[in-house]
Amino acid sequence: MAEITYADFEQVDIRTGTIIEVRPFPEARKPAHILIIDFGPEIGVKKSSAQITVHYTAESLVGRQVMAVVNFPPRQIGPFRSEVLTLGFEDEAGAIVLAATERPVPNGKKLM
Repeated sequence: MAEITYADFEQVDIRTGTIIEVRPFPEARKPAHILIIDFGPEIGVKKSSAQITVHYTAESLVGRQVMAVVNFPPRQIGPFRSEVLTLGFEDEAGAIVLAATERPVPNGKKLM
């Protein structure tokens, strides 16, 4: 992978947000949830599609704080328009584990 500069990294706007609602996404090719995430007053509430159904039920996600890239252009995923990219890592089996802060921080805080 090519090296990037710190200036390149600064262009990726990664923020914290709290999941306030989870909706089913039966039209997705792979099992997924639609996440409604509150990023605080500066950014507001945004939607994201996330293929995280292996480790997370809808009920377990509400109230969870996550990290997301908020400055990518929206992406059309079937009938759904995803506004942010929720971040995660693959486990040994390829299922996604959400990226999150070690302890709660205010919604909308930028990764430094």
